[in-house]
Amino acid sequence: MPLFFRKKKPSEDARKRLEYQMCLAKEAGADDVLDISKCELLEVPYGAFATCKVLQKKVLIIHTNNLTSLVPKSCSLLSLITVKVLDLHDNQLASLPTDIGQLTSLQVLNLERNLLKCLPQSIGDLAQLQVLNVKGNKLRELPATVSGLRSLRTLNVSENLLQELPRVLAHIRTLETLTLDASSMTYPSPDICSAGTESIQQFLCKECGIAYYPPSEYVLPALESDGETSVDGVDRTVHKYLEEESKWQNKFSDYEKRKEKKMQEKLEFERRLNMGQREHALLVQQINNQKDEILQTVREDQMRLEEGLTKHQRHLEEERLKLLQQLKQAEQGIASRIQKLIEDNQRQKQSSDILKSLENERIRMEQLMAITQEETEHLRRREVASAMQQMLAESYKNKLIQVTYESRRQDLVSQACSSLAEMDQKFQQILAWQQMDQNKAVSQILQQSEMQKAAFEALQVKKDLMHRQIRNQIKLIETELLQLTQLELKRQELDTETLQGVIMEQRQALGYLLQQLLKEKKQREEELQQILLEMEAKSETKQENYWLIQYQRLLNQKPLSLKLQEEGLEKQLVNLLIELSAEQYVPVFAHHRISLEVLSTMTASDLEKMGIAETGLQRAILRRAQEILAVAKTIPGTSKLLRTVDAEVPAATQPSAPEEEAPSSVVPTAPLLQWDEKKSECVVCMEQEAQMIFLPCGHVCCCQTCCKRLQSCPLCRGDITQHVRIFYSS
Repeated sequence: MPLFFRKKKPSEDARKRLEYQMCLAKEAGADDVLDISKCELLEVPYGAFATCKVLQKKVLIIHTNNLTSLVPKSCSLLSLITVKVLDLHDNQLASLPTDIGQLTSLQVLNLERNLLKCLPQSIGDLAQLQVLNVKGNKLRELPATVSGLRSLRTLNVSENLLQELPRVLAHIRTLETLTLDASSMTYPSPDICSAGTESIQQFLCKECGIAYYPPSEYVLPALESDGETSVDGVDRTVHKYLEEESKWQNKFSDYEKRKEKKMQEKLEFERRLNMGQREHALLVQQINNQKDEILQTVREDQMRLEEGLTKHQRHLEEERLKLLQQLKQAEQGIASRIQKLIEDNQRQKQSSDILKSLENERIRMEQLMAITQEETEHLRRREVASAMQQMLAESYKNKLIQVTYESRRQDLVSQACSSLAEMDQKFQQILAWQQMDQNKAVSQILQQSEMQKAAFEALQVKKDLMHRQIRNQIKLIETELLQLTQLELKRQELDTETLQGVIMEQRQALGYLLQQLLKEKKQREEELQQILLEMEAKSETKQENYWLIQYQRLLNQKPLSLKLQEEGLEKQLVNLLIELSAEQYVPVFAHHRISLEVLSTMTASDLEKMGIAETGLQRAILRRAQEILAVAKTIPGTSKLLRTVDAEVPAATQPSAPEEEAPSSVVPTAPLLQWDEKKSECVVCMEQEAQMIFLPCGHVCCCQTCCKRLQSCPLCRGDITQHVRIFYSS
């Protein structure tokens, strides 16, 4: 059984009926009846008590509701003091108020079909009560105070749990009709109860020891007024009662007639309303038909327009999807390249200490600062001087070209026409410098130690593996930052913000990596300068041709990667070349990573492409390689050993730093963006190319002229701590 019940709200019809009845009872000229039956009430409303009290209502009808109590907490039973007829049948009343006896004017009380288990003791105070109907309840007994109902004429206690009648019921002399379930009675017996009201009253009077008289003889005492005892008084009283009862019947009939009349008026109004609605529906249907005809023509035109618009939108959407796909592919390529750069940088950081120690060990092991007598004797003075002259000329030429390029870019913006003569003079001066006498330059180099030192310093920086590696990585990062900036500008034009956070993180990571590489480059240059100072201090011994010998040693020096490749070459292949007096081709085989198995599948033309021009040597190498492999196949362990060596050679011969001759092998192979056919323009002047990298944000969006006036990046508004110049390669 549930602990709580949700109160069911009255329906809309019941609420409207209650309001209508309450308004009807308050109208001027209304009768003394308040009918709030069939309104699905859970309790009697406060307005009903107030209406009965103010308007002196005499009939209160509340049947067929869901009442559980007669008087709410906020009301008083004295408000119904004028009520003579109270109809409460078909409710959920479990008990009556204990002060029900205060309704002294009550003549008719109908409690049929409720849940009453007992009647209050004060019910005996209803002296004028003539009809009491408690049929269909759960009464087990009647209170002894019912003997006080001196005017009771009709009593109905059928369909209850009643088995005995109280003896005091014999004192109600006016009782004319008593209705009960005779078969279930034990006192009086069922036979007596079946005989009728008079038989029951005679039995009870006998039990009480009093004489029985018919009800007609006791009407006068029960309804006596002003002490009248004559027969005329009794007749007048009966007549008065009958007149009042007929009046009430007339009022009820009038009320039913008015109710029926209003119902008919309501039905007539609903009929007229339905007819009007039908006519209105016909008019609306005609209007809708006309409207549909007009709308059909408009709809056809609109459909044609929508089809054209849909095709155009579909075309635009396809173009947008293609562009977004290109953007996505470019972003994926940039992300992969950035990840590769970061991983390479991490690997290089881990191996930088090893490379540095190997470099220092190599410098010390080869004794760069010690010059032997043999080197002095084998000094190729003219050859070394020519190489020095060429190195200095290239360095000077690059510097002049850079100065000329900068001056030309500046002059072309402001003085495009007036600077032609000056540019011609400068180019003529450059040509004059390039056409200097070669012999004079060589002799000057041989005589001046400072020029020899400058040439050695330039070659040392060019030959240094770590410095070259840092330069290549800086170029790669500059290229990636330029592409990221172009991609970000393109996304701003398309109003797409999906991967701006990812682009910003990649750009910041590249900016941080660029700053770190610039610091490492500067640090490496300082280390090389320190080595140069130590060698200069060593050269103060006035040893002849010191710088020329050092320059020749650098020229003859093998790269570290080539040495590692030669060490990883198969020993049997090296022995084969030495046996055939072709040890000068060991670097060629090491560079191409040729093994014995690969060599056995090659032809003489393949060897010629590698640089081995001697026909006899080609045939000898191929024949000797096939003989070694044939012998190896006869010995089971040898072929397995050869395969193991071939598998390990690529990992062992992998250079730790990129060579100068092939920097393009590290360049990312991802496709560039399709709109990057021209270089990005400056976002400030919109005329010149973007040349400067802003750190730490990493944007490449301004030219060299405009960036001088900027304190913050024009794209992200971040503070600028450092500018890095980009030189575009032609």
